[in-house]
Amino acid sequence: MSTQHLKLGAQELRLLFTLEKENKSIFSMRDAKKILGTSDASVWNVIYRLKKKKRIEEIERGKYLLIPARAGYEGLWSEVPFLILPNILNEYYVGFYSALNYWGMTEQVPRVVFVATTKRRRDLEYGPNLFKFVKLSKTRFFGFEEGEMAGTKFKISSREKTVLDCLMYPKYCGGIDEVVKGIWEAKSELDFDKLLEYAKRLGISVVTRRLGYVLEVLNIKKEVADRIASSKFKGFMWLDPLGPKKVIGYSKKYGLIINRSEKELKQWMGY
Repeated sequence: MSTQHLKLGAQELRLLFTLEKENKSIFSMRDAKKILGTSDASVWNVIYRLKKKKRIEEIERGKYLLIPARAGYEGLWSEVPFLILPNILNEYYVGFYSALNYWGMTEQVPRVVFVATTKRRRDLEYGPNLFKFVKLSKTRFFGFEEGEMAGTKFKISSREKTVLDCLMYPKYCGGIDEVVKGIWEAKSELDFDKLLEYAKRLGISVVTRRLGYVLEVLNIKKEVADRIASSKFKGFMWLDPLGPKKVIGYSKKYGLIINRSEKELKQWMGY
C-alpha cells in the first residue's frame, strides 16, 4: 500500500496538528511526550508510525522534522534545508560552495550543503541533500552574517569570508576555478578592505598569496594585489592544491608554484 493511502491515527493527528499549530517544524521526543501525555513506549510508537508514513523525518538522534501536509505523503519536505541547522547546532555557518551559490557567485547548485562548525560532526543525510560539516578552529571561525531564504533565517559566511574559506579549502567549493569565477562575479559587491582585513585575521599565508594572484589574473583591484605582493613572501607554495603537481612556472611576486595556466583558470569566461 502506498503511503498516500495510510490513514493517520488519533494520536498521530494530535501530534501533527499541535506541532503545526505551534509552528514547530522541528521537535524532540520530549516535545512529543509533552503533547501526547502518554508513556515513552506509546510516544515512540507514534513517532515510528509517522516516520513510516513519511510525515516526519529523523534529522538527528531524538530530533525530528515535520513534513507539512502540503509536501504530500510521498514527497520529502521541500522547504530550504537550512532550517535544520539552527535547531541542531549552536556554532555554525553555511559556507564554501553553498555560500558561493547563495551570494550568486556561482550558477552551480551543489547537492551538498557545506557547513562550517567549531566541533567535529558526522555528515548528515536529509532527503536528497547531504550536509558536509567542515571543522574550523575558533580563530578561523568568523566573518558570517544572517541570511534568509523562504522565511528561514540562518548563519552564512559573508562574501569576503566565503572567498577566503574557498581559497583555504578549494576542495569544498568545486575547485579554485570556482573561486576565481566567484570573485569576478562579485567584484562590485565585495568589500576589498574587509577582504584584506579578514585575510590578515585568518593568518594563512597561502590564502593571501592565492588571493593576490587571482586578482592579478582577473586584472581587478590592482592596488589590493600590490598591497598583498608588498608582503614579500618567503618560499613557494602551490597555487592549486587540487591541481597536477606539475610546475608551469613560479610567481616570485606572490611566492606561488604555478600549476594551472591563466587560460585554465578563466576557461569559464569562454577562453
